[in-house]
Amino acid sequence: KADGCFLPFSLPQKLAAECQSAGYPGTLIPYKCDLSNEEEILSMFSAIKTLHQGVDVCINNAGLARPEPLLSGKTEGWRTMIDVNVMAVSICTREAYQSMKERNIDDGHIININSMNGHSVVPQSVVHFYSATKYAVTALTEGLRQELREAKTHIRATCISPGLVETGFAFKLHDNDPERAAATYESIRCLKAEDMANAVIYVLSAPPHVQIGDIQMRPTEQIS
Repeated sequence: KADGCFLPFSLPQKLAAECQSAGYPGTLIPYKCDLSNEEEILSMFSAIKTLHQGVDVCINNAGLARPEPLLSGKTEGWRTMIDVNVMAVSICTREAYQSMKERNIDDGHIININSMNGHSVVPQSVVHFYSATKYAVTALTEGLRQELREAKTHIRATCISPGLVETGFAFKLHDNDPERAAATYESIRCLKAEDMANAVIYVLSAPPHVQIGDIQMRPTEQIS
């Protein structure tokens, strides 16, 4: 899953090939994992340990919203948001930290892709529960920062909280109304995936004594 979408495994493989043909340094290695399934998450981290020693940087990017208001929403939709937006973030964070700890990595980084909905509640009933999960990410990231200090490690924790980013997110939220989903990205000039990648690079490039707590970023034209 990425950004609330279930991506066909062929897409990451295609992206890996494109990166290689473009001459980018490093290697993109896709691994299929359902982040709503703890067993699959643990299997992924086990494979990373076996094949690549461990994790030095963990970017928790997957997230999704279901159109389930607080007064009439389906429990299944709420549970899906909790599983992906909160539980998966927590499990991946724990496993990434343990990977760093066992290899004495003292300069690792855990970055949570949050949302502006994790800082304010907009008057749209279909995203109220989603907003609650993102408020949880805000609290989890600060709690993580405090626990890392207690552990006397220099591993850092950061949130990146975007507004509207042109991804498949709206098509998952409004999966029964693709026209409404498409219109979400047509009203203003949205942030792009590249903008998020640049924010991640900025966070990772900060000097070791600098911890960036939260980057809040919106499209310039966004009102809420």
